[in-house]
Amino acid sequence: MGLSDGETPAGRRLPPTDKAWRVMILGAGDKLPVREEADHVRRLIHDETNIVAFDLNFEQSLSETKADLAIVLGGDGSILRAARQMGTRQVPVLGINLGKLGFLANVSPENVEDAWQTLRDGDYVIKDCLMLNCQIYRKGKLFAQELALNEIALLSSLGQGILDIELYVDEEHATTYSCDGLLLSTPVGSTAHNLSAGGPIIRQDLHAVVISPISPHTLTVRPVVDRADRIYELMVPSLKNGAALVADGQIVIPLGPEDRVRVTQAKACFQMIEVGGQTYYRTLRDKLGWRGQPNYR
Repeated sequence: MGLSDGETPAGRRLPPTDKAWRVMILGAGDKLPVREEADHVRRLIHDETNIVAFDLNFEQSLSETKADLAIVLGGDGSILRAARQMGTRQVPVLGINLGKLGFLANVSPENVEDAWQTLRDGDYVIKDCLMLNCQIYRKGKLFAQELALNEIALLSSLGQGILDIELYVDEEHATTYSCDGLLLSTPVGSTAHNLSAGGPIIRQDLHAVVISPISPHTLTVRPVVDRADRIYELMVPSLKNGAALVADGQIVIPLGPEDRVRVTQAKACFQMIEVGGQTYYRTLRDKLGWRGQPNYR
């Protein structure tokens, strides 16, 4: 489990500040503000860190890169890509928001220098956030595998038509949904597609899964919250409308007849750095417009 607001992250510290942190700088370099801010960050930390990766195209393999910290520039989509890029070698992430809402990338560009100093001073928390491992089995053999930080979605590949989706939990048949799609969301993803589908908001450092049908055709069907350590399996008996698996809204894999989708808790956790007294409910107030309008930077 992660750390709640105000706790001291004992055992979850970055290396002592008398050692040069090994830092990765990642971001969506197709956007000019990201490139400019990445250069600013590189100049800011150059003299006191060892920059082991500088990738603004999300192309570099990080599976063998040894780092203490990743600084990711962009929106939450950039952090989702960075999390998948790191794969099973997750390191603590400091997100700089150059997108819109920024639930994960929660340091504004104007506060980067203060946030960096706060991090160096040790005023931060590292939260372990659940990731999902999704495997697709075709004719009994592993066909594809993806990591997801937000959610796994099973959707109509044509964008129309009802899907009948069978859900099994720990090999027990739970139900067959008739719906436009089905989401298995992490707590981090609970404020993403899940929220727009009417699912609940789950605290980011809890280890739970939200099962949310999209536009179900039975009014009594509602989202369900269950433990993350269960085995979730999905099947679509009929593919007359086509179906696809979507990981974090970015990876799309068409499904074939009799494919079985298996979703489990990933061994790796996404490690989110919160600096300078950021709290969960403060983020919800600011980002969801609980004070009024949404805060678009």
